[in-house]
Amino acid sequence: MAVSAAGAAQNAESHFQELCGLPIDEFWRAADAASVGLATTELAQALLTVGLKYNYGAAPGVLASRAQIAAFWRTLQLPDLALAHACALGREPAWDRFIRQYREPMTQAAIGITGSASAGHELADSLYSEMFGLTERDGLRCSPLAYYSGRGSLKGFLRASLAQRHVDHHRRTGRETSLPAGELAAAPVAPTPPPDVLAWLQTCLATTLSRLDPEERFVLSAWFLDRRTLLEISRTLRVHEATVSRRIGRLTDRLHKELLASLRESGMSQAAAEEALGTDPRDININLRSLLQTSASRTFPEQSVSPEPEQI
Repeated sequence: MAVSAAGAAQNAESHFQELCGLPIDEFWRAADAASVGLATTELAQALLTVGLKYNYGAAPGVLASRAQIAAFWRTLQLPDLALAHACALGREPAWDRFIRQYREPMTQAAIGITGSASAGHELADSLYSEMFGLTERDGLRCSPLAYYSGRGSLKGFLRASLAQRHVDHHRRTGRETSLPAGELAAAPVAPTPPPDVLAWLQTCLATTLSRLDPEERFVLSAWFLDRRTLLEISRTLRVHEATVSRRIGRLTDRLHKELLASLRESGMSQAAAEEALGTDPRDININLRSLLQTSASRTFPEQSVSPEPEQI
């Protein structure tokens, strides 16, 4: 029999109290979960998941008592746990707090890990975008913050995530460049499309970009041409960084579909149109900056910079 959402919520809270003998409200208040938009049942489910994963702090195979279970949950970083899980669920109050406390420290920590300002910004931005839950799994939002257990500080979790991502990047690039120079195969060079295909591509691109509104042009220009960070763009537009990330994702997806449709309308097959979209941008005689140019400074006034957050 299917269980309703209300029934599932009640089951999580009642199961929580059954295990430790205490109501979830006590932990909910200690976590200050209301301030980040996390419901009692959502905190109960998060604590149950963490408890099951670590056997409530007991040795493997040992059945933990009520007192041990309650003590285990009390040792967790409850405010950090509530914040992380509320962010993973996309709660705006949680992201407001996360941005204030951790966005800039994340960037500084990434710069320290990479030893480079540009590489540090790129590392922090890549992890930050993923934390917003831009990726989906089986149609559901997926954020690394959902895996935070509360056993250590959220600062430590973020720093470890940045370090691991940096190591993974070096492993990938190491594999790509590990062969001696004499054994490296030349990368295949994509043939330059015929002049008529380039002409159609240039026309379709110019037409598609001309349909964008000023704010969309600004976002694309700032992100792809000026290499501005999500934080900088969000301050200019006075929106959340999550909103900027989603806009970039939706814009690029829409542009790809519209360009593909325009090329198909010109008489190209699906395969030919896809191949044309893979053209090296240097082969296209078009000024993207001119097409995307917009008076951003007049249209989108800069937001005042908030006080410096604490360092990670």
